[in-house]
Amino acid sequence: MTLRLSEEEFEHLVGDELDALPDEMLDGLENVAFVIEDEPGDGETLLGHYQGVDLTSRDRYGFGELPDRIVIYRLPHLDTAETLDELRDEVHATLVHEIGHYYGLDDDRLHELGWA
Repeated sequence: MTLRLSEEEFEHLVGDELDALPDEMLDGLENVAFVIEDEPGDGETLLGHYQGVDLTSRDRYGFGELPDRIVIYRLPHLDTAETLDELRDEVHATLVHEIGHYYGLDDDRLHELGWA
């Protein structure tokens, strides 16, 4: 059974989960746009995607550069959850994972930090 949420309801849920993340995870984000799209292209089965150059690979970051993007895909999330609590948990995990990519962190390090 697929969970049903409107685009607006899903956007609100993602915003709530983003607000619930620890300050130390969010404070270092600079010039990052959070975007919600229905689904990834090319038949991919992603829940989220970080588009940008992680902090460990940047020489420097300057004026006028387009923001990095963290994309959360709505329809795959709705397909994975049967309850609203499961959906919240999955969105939370996806946000943590994609923000981790921004910082250049792998899943093991996210767990060490207590973020995942």
